[in-house]
Amino acid sequence: MLLMFAQIWKELTATILSLILTFGTTIGTIVPATTGGSADYFDGNVKNVIYLIGDGMGFNHLEKAKKERSISLVMDTFEERGASMTRSYTSSVTDSAAGGTALSTGERTFNGGIGVYFSDSNAVFSYPKNITELCLERGMMTGVITSDETSGATPASFSAHESDRGNTEEITEDQLNSGINLIWGTSNGLVTEHDAKVKGYQLITTYDEMMALPEGSSSFGQFTNNLWTLQQSDASTPTLEQMTMKAIDLLDDTDEGFFLMVEGAHIDKHSHSNLDDNMTEAVEAFDKAIQYALEYAKNDGETLVIVTADHETGAIVLNDDGSYSFTSGSHSGVDVPLLVYGTDKLLRGDEVINNYEVPIRIAYTLGFTEDQFPYEVMVAA
Repeated sequence: MLLMFAQIWKELTATILSLILTFGTTIGTIVPATTGGSADYFDGNVKNVIYLIGDGMGFNHLEKAKKERSISLVMDTFEERGASMTRSYTSSVTDSAAGGTALSTGERTFNGGIGVYFSDSNAVFSYPKNITELCLERGMMTGVITSDETSGATPASFSAHESDRGNTEEITEDQLNSGINLIWGTSNGLVTEHDAKVKGYQLITTYDEMMALPEGSSSFGQFTNNLWTLQQSDASTPTLEQMTMKAIDLLDDTDEGFFLMVEGAHIDKHSHSNLDDNMTEAVEAFDKAIQYALEYAKNDGETLVIVTADHETGAIVLNDDGSYSFTSGSHSGVDVPLLVYGTDKLLRGDEVINNYEVPIRIAYTLGFTEDQFPYEVMVAA
């Protein structure tokens, strides 16, 4: 009897929450503070989106990398420049799960939540649609690639819906059921060739297998060595730049356009450990992926390129002697870069906007409306 009552209560709660969210009073954010409606952002010239996220990348990460590696960065060439204010629903300092959720769904959630409303901390009854799913519904090709494990918080936020970023098996199952055309990153040890094939994916584990993929194929990449380094860590492992190049080549295969999310995860990972050389190399490697995306967009003429971060890690400061140094091994709440190429409609001058506004404006640039994003509620089976 108690179990029956609990099930009835669960279903009733899910129904009520779904109705509340459907009518627009979304639990997780107030109505987005975008200036104007969707028509103000629409750009009929934009068909494709390449969304590059430098995990943990603040403004001073870029300055530190330039100074210590004596390099220039393609990121500095973007004419449309602003900033994103990072936080989660429950904290002024977000983690990558909540930060990724804001950047993928247009909703802020609790730290640790993957693509869920902040109220779903115990069970996922309903959840917000992410921008990858939105583009899939239009018939666009989609891809999610990362230097992290494929089930890491940021790629998971664009491809899964789970109440805990630590639910690795459930996240991986969500991804295999997602219909996303390609999901690539390092292996979490959970995906077998059989698992992938059953879900319509070709499992790839080497650079050569990636490069041999034909257009129209669906693939799940589970590489086993470092993907974040500037040069290939070994002959069988691609760099983030090489993955970006091949992913664009595969996705640019439809009149409906494509959506690709690229994460440089190790800016964050090396900042947590305050590893200067590794962090700055990860920035340069991420910038190489951006360079290829930007070159493609300039030649294509129909592609929006967005560069931003989910949060800053390490609280890097400028010292009196002109050097930059870490002051923390944790995340901070400072604003992060927001760079745009391909439209002058997404940002208005040197605008500083909320992190959850970024995917909303991307969706509006593509021609989606307020009715389509971010308020449609998906209900878990």
